[in-house]
Amino acid sequence: MAAETDTSMKNLTILGSTGSIGVNTLEIVAEFPEQYRVIALSAGKNIDLLQKQIEQFRPEVVTVASARSAEELSVRLAGSSVRILHGIEGLIECATHPDVEMVVAAIVGAAGLVPTMAAVKAGKDIALANKETLVAAGSLVMDEVRRQRVRMIPVDSEHSAIFQSLSGQRSQDVRRLILTASGGPFRKHGLQQLESVTPADALAHPNWDMGRKISIDSATMMNKGLEVIEAHWLFDVPADRIDVHIHPESIVHSLVEYRDGAVIAQLGIPDMKTPIAYALAWPQRLPLKQEPLDLTTAGRLQFEPPDHERFPCLRLAYEALKVGDSLPAVMNAANEVAVDSFLAGKIGFLGIPRLIERVMGNHQREELTTLDKVLQADRWGRREARSLIDGGLK
Repeated sequence: MAAETDTSMKNLTILGSTGSIGVNTLEIVAEFPEQYRVIALSAGKNIDLLQKQIEQFRPEVVTVASARSAEELSVRLAGSSVRILHGIEGLIECATHPDVEMVVAAIVGAAGLVPTMAAVKAGKDIALANKETLVAAGSLVMDEVRRQRVRMIPVDSEHSAIFQSLSGQRSQDVRRLILTASGGPFRKHGLQQLESVTPADALAHPNWDMGRKISIDSATMMNKGLEVIEAHWLFDVPADRIDVHIHPESIVHSLVEYRDGAVIAQLGIPDMKTPIAYALAWPQRLPLKQEPLDLTTAGRLQFEPPDHERFPCLRLAYEALKVGDSLPAVMNAANEVAVDSFLAGKIGFLGIPRLIERVMGNHQREELTTLDKVLQADRWGRREARSLIDGGLK
């Protein structure tokens, strides 16, 4: 059978171009220059890498976090035609650029919510790598996706696996979704060992090359909790039909169980280029230059249930999803403050779930009817978390 090739050009905005997902996305663009063109890039403070990306991919517009970074980049790129913006206005302009067809939403944390929602409202397809967008505002975002009739294609390896495993199936036949998790670097640690974990320990993920925040979330298993909430909104499946299995080898990326007992899974090497490329090219597949998965040499594939006592962040995420309304946004905000505080040495590793649980317990939930209410809940969660840390919570 002859291979079908799509020769059309797709114009992209990449939000978070200097992060792990953004860098991998640009490597794919470089491999397939006849199919993808970069129109806009956004970055935070890493203007050294952003400058190299601008020189290689020649976008029309870029945005950075601050006016100071924008000024420095302007000096470095004197004579270049690229427009340099900054702040939330710059993010929104890049996300809604009229020539862009797909936005790769790869900003880490709740900071990705506003530009991603703006892109959806502007009718852009989304390659979603920012799980916090749906954690904080899942109902609002997915309502807008349906209203605008755009595609929201997941980039997270687990959600991409589920997306692929649901292909061609009827939603009413799904019994449950099974998200896999590597278990992170502390899968076999006891509680006493976890008390003494350092940031360097937590950043050393055994399988995946990720950014600092996501690496810590993986170590606490909050990353998997956020993915449970994201899966609920992406696939319209209730919390009690979304399970998590620890799978240390990271080869089975997730599974879907159907009501007749059949289980469909997606397997592959632990490399984010595969789900990124699938989101960019869907419904086609790109001929990536990847090492193939060789199951004859992969060894035994293990699966085990998660330990909610040692890793309570996963339990907290399920609780937030079941309560709903503003609680997931508050939980996510508290987690971002907790992770930053752990990396700064202000709290211990087990202080992360302790802080999140305290913030959640202090919150009076509110229905989220607008994006402003989501942002208010996010701000409240951050203030409460910082107040508890200032008060001596470790």
